[in-house]
Amino acid sequence: MVDSKNQIAALNEELIPIKEERNNLNEEAKKWANKRNSLNEKVRNTRKDASAIKERRDAINKQVHDLKNLRNQVNAKGKEKRIKMSELHEKIDELNENRPNGNLRQVARQIKEIDWEIQTNSLPVKEEHELINQVRQLEIQLLAQKRIKKVKDKIFELGTEQRSYGNEAKTVHEKLSELAEQSQKLHTQMVGALEKAREFQEGANEAHKKHIEARQQAQQKHEKCVELIEKIKSIQQELKETTEKKQAVRQGELKQELEERALTKLKSGEKLLWEEFQFLAEKGLL
Repeated sequence: MVDSKNQIAALNEELIPIKEERNNLNEEAKKWANKRNSLNEKVRNTRKDASAIKERRDAINKQVHDLKNLRNQVNAKGKEKRIKMSELHEKIDELNENRPNGNLRQVARQIKEIDWEIQTNSLPVKEEHELINQVRQLEIQLLAQKRIKKVKDKIFELGTEQRSYGNEAKTVHEKLSELAEQSQKLHTQMVGALEKAREFQEGANEAHKKHIEARQQAQQKHEKCVELIEKIKSIQQELKETTEKKQAVRQGELKQELEERALTKLKSGEKLLWEEFQFLAEKGLL
């Protein structure tokens, strides 16, 4: 019995530090689980931020795309005006072949003066005929001059439109460049957020790994505790059964002694004690 009690004491002494280690490991597992959960929450929030930044960037990229198309359209219209202006300059070169000396007003004045001379003076037929031919030539030149002026006016109009398209294209390009810069900044922010999310995820994975390791170690300690407790219960059960057996033997011995003493008294005519009387009565010996 002494050995059994010593075994129980030794097992309890062995059990105490293992329980403490198990509890400490469970606390450590809980700590890593909390850290993992916190990092996973940061991962979710950071990815959410990255997604919001991406939406803003994509919206700006859509604007950039639209502005590029608009700029191309404006540049195309400007190019169209420049081509027409070039064609008109070529036409001016052609018209300049019949261009009169002097400007439009001078030619018109010359025609007016010759007409006045023909109408107001009595001229010889030959001289009048020469003046009429001269007027016809001047009128041809005047018509060419008017055509040149009309073409120049059109070139001026086209030039005004071309400059307007140029200014519009410049404005669109400046806005496009501004938005492209914003898009690049947002892209950089998004990449940075995703990089943070990746770092948080790596930390969460590492914390989860340590959580699992601590739980496994705690489980091993727990299993050892269960093993020791089972051993203690087994020894205690054996000790209990041994004690009960000894008590049963002792009870039998006491009853035997009681029976012998009571019978001896009965035979010798001595007075029985109540306990002795009751015992012999139950045994049917009275």
